[in-house]
Amino acid sequence: MTKLLLSLHVLAAIVAIGPVTVAASMFPAVARRDGTGDRLRLLHRICRVYGVVGVAVPVFGLATASSLGVLGDAWLLTSIGLTLVAALILGLLIIPGQERALVDGQADRLGMLTGIFNLLWATVTVLMIVRPGSTTGA
Repeated sequence: MTKLLLSLHVLAAIVAIGPVTVAASMFPAVARRDGTGDRLRLLHRICRVYGVVGVAVPVFGLATASSLGVLGDAWLLTSIGLTLVAALILGLLIIPGQERALVDGQADRLGMLTGIFNLLWATVTVLMIVRPGSTTGA
Protein backbone atom coordinates (compact mmCIF):
# COMPACT_ATOMS: atom_id res chain seq x y z
CA MET A 1 0.00 0.00 0.00
CA THR A 2 2.89 2.38 0.77
CA LYS A 3 4.29 2.03 -2.74
CA LEU A 4 0.89 2.86 -4.24
CA LEU A 5 0.48 5.92 -2.01
CA LEU A 6 4.00 7.12 -2.77
CA SER A 7 3.43 6.62 -6.50
CA LEU A 8 0.19 8.61 -6.34
CA HIS A 9 1.92 11.34 -4.32
CA VAL A 10 4.75 11.69 -6.85
CA LEU A 11 2.40 11.53 -9.84
CA ALA A 12 0.12 14.16 -8.31
CA ALA A 13 3.13 16.42 -7.73
CA ILE A 14 4.30 16.05 -11.31
CA VAL A 15 0.87 16.41 -12.91
CA ALA A 16 -0.47 19.20 -10.67
CA ILE A 17 2.43 21.23 -9.32
CA GLY A 18 4.53 21.12 -12.49
CA PRO A 19 1.99 22.97 -14.67
CA VAL A 20 1.31 25.54 -11.95
CA THR A 21 4.98 26.39 -11.54
CA VAL A 22 5.49 26.73 -15.30
CA ALA A 23 2.30 28.71 -15.96
CA ALA A 24 2.80 31.00 -12.97
CA SER A 25 6.39 31.66 -14.07
CA MET A 26 5.36 32.47 -17.64
CA PHE A 27 2.50 34.77 -16.63
CA PRO A 28 4.48 37.94 -15.73
CA ALA A 29 6.51 37.91 -18.95
CA VAL A 30 3.44 37.31 -21.09
CA ALA A 31 1.60 40.09 -19.21
CA ARG A 32 4.43 42.54 -19.89
CA ARG A 33 4.64 41.58 -23.54
CA ASP A 34 1.01 40.98 -24.51
CA GLY A 35 -1.14 42.79 -21.94
CA THR A 36 -4.45 41.01 -21.38
CA GLY A 37 -4.60 38.46 -24.23
CA ASP A 38 -5.92 34.93 -24.54
CA ARG A 39 -2.57 33.38 -23.57
CA LEU A 40 -2.70 35.26 -20.28
CA ARG A 41 -6.19 33.93 -19.54
CA LEU A 42 -5.01 30.41 -20.38
CA LEU A 43 -2.03 30.66 -18.01
CA HIS A 44 -4.30 31.97 -15.27
CA ARG A 45 -6.76 29.12 -15.80
CA ILE A 46 -3.94 26.57 -15.61
CA CYS A 47 -2.83 28.06 -12.29
CA ARG A 48 -6.38 28.02 -10.89
CA VAL A 49 -7.36 24.54 -12.02
CA TYR A 50 -4.09 22.77 -11.31
CA GLY A 51 -3.75 24.66 -8.04
CA VAL A 52 -6.97 23.02 -6.89
CA VAL A 53 -5.88 19.62 -8.23
CA GLY A 54 -2.60 20.15 -6.33
CA VAL A 55 -4.45 19.56 -3.06
CA ALA A 56 -4.02 15.86 -3.86
CA VAL A 57 -0.25 16.19 -3.37
CA PRO A 58 -0.27 16.79 0.40
CA VAL A 59 -3.22 14.42 0.85
CA PHE A 60 -1.29 11.52 -0.72
CA GLY A 61 1.88 12.75 0.97
CA LEU A 62 0.34 12.62 4.44
CA ALA A 63 -1.11 9.17 3.72
CA THR A 64 2.32 7.99 2.58
CA ALA A 65 4.04 9.52 5.63
CA SER A 66 1.54 7.86 7.93
CA SER A 67 2.12 4.53 6.21
CA LEU A 68 5.89 4.96 6.63
CA GLY A 69 5.56 6.10 10.25
CA VAL A 70 7.42 9.38 9.69
CA LEU A 71 4.68 11.89 10.54
CA GLY A 72 6.76 13.41 13.36
CA ASP A 73 10.05 13.68 11.47
CA ALA A 74 11.53 17.17 11.20
CA TRP A 75 12.07 16.99 7.43
CA LEU A 76 8.40 16.12 6.91
CA LEU A 77 7.12 18.81 9.27
CA THR A 78 9.35 21.33 7.48
CA SER A 79 8.01 20.15 4.12
CA ILE A 80 4.43 20.49 5.36
CA GLY A 81 5.11 24.03 6.55
CA LEU A 82 6.77 25.03 3.26
CA THR A 83 3.91 23.46 1.30
CA LEU A 84 1.40 25.46 3.33
CA VAL A 85 3.33 28.69 2.70
CA ALA A 86 3.50 27.89 -1.04
CA ALA A 87 -0.24 27.19 -1.16
CA LEU A 88 -1.00 30.45 0.64
CA ILE A 89 1.23 32.42 -1.74
CA LEU A 90 -0.51 30.83 -4.72
CA GLY A 91 -4.04 31.23 -3.40
CA LEU A 92 -3.78 34.61 -1.71
CA LEU A 93 -1.20 36.47 -3.80
CA ILE A 94 -0.42 34.93 -7.18
CA ILE A 95 -3.90 34.02 -8.43
CA PRO A 96 -5.49 37.31 -7.26
CA GLY A 97 -2.51 39.16 -8.76
CA GLN A 98 -3.09 37.37 -12.04
CA GLU A 99 -6.76 38.33 -11.93
CA ARG A 100 -5.81 42.00 -11.49
CA ALA A 101 -3.32 41.69 -14.35
CA LEU A 102 -6.04 40.30 -16.60
CA VAL A 103 -7.94 43.55 -16.09
CA ASP A 104 -5.16 46.13 -16.27
CA GLY A 105 -2.20 44.24 -17.80
CA GLN A 106 0.04 45.00 -14.80
CA ALA A 107 1.88 42.08 -13.20
CA ASP A 108 3.90 44.13 -10.72
CA ARG A 109 5.09 41.65 -8.07
CA LEU A 110 4.10 38.42 -9.78
CA GLY A 111 7.61 37.62 -10.99
CA MET A 112 8.97 37.83 -7.45
CA LEU A 113 6.04 35.92 -5.96
CA THR A 114 6.25 33.10 -8.49
CA GLY A 115 10.00 32.89 -7.89
CA ILE A 116 9.39 32.44 -4.17
CA PHE A 117 6.60 29.92 -4.89
CA ASN A 118 8.90 27.89 -7.16
CA LEU A 119 11.78 28.06 -4.68
CA LEU A 120 9.51 26.70 -1.94
CA TRP A 121 8.50 23.76 -4.15
CA ALA A 122 12.11 23.09 -5.11
CA THR A 123 13.05 23.03 -1.41
CA VAL A 124 10.22 20.62 -0.61
CA THR A 125 11.33 18.38 -3.49
CA VAL A 126 14.91 18.29 -2.17
CA LEU A 127 13.66 17.51 1.35
CA MET A 128 11.57 14.64 -0.05
CA ILE A 129 14.58 13.19 -1.83
CA VAL A 130 17.26 13.74 0.82
CA ARG A 131 15.07 13.07 3.88
CA PRO A 132 17.52 13.88 6.68
CA GLY A 133 17.91 10.91 8.97
CA SER A 134 16.69 8.50 6.32
CA THR A 135 17.77 4.91 6.64
CA THR A 136 17.70 4.36 2.87
CA GLY A 137 21.27 5.56 2.50
CA ALA A 138 20.25 8.40 0.17
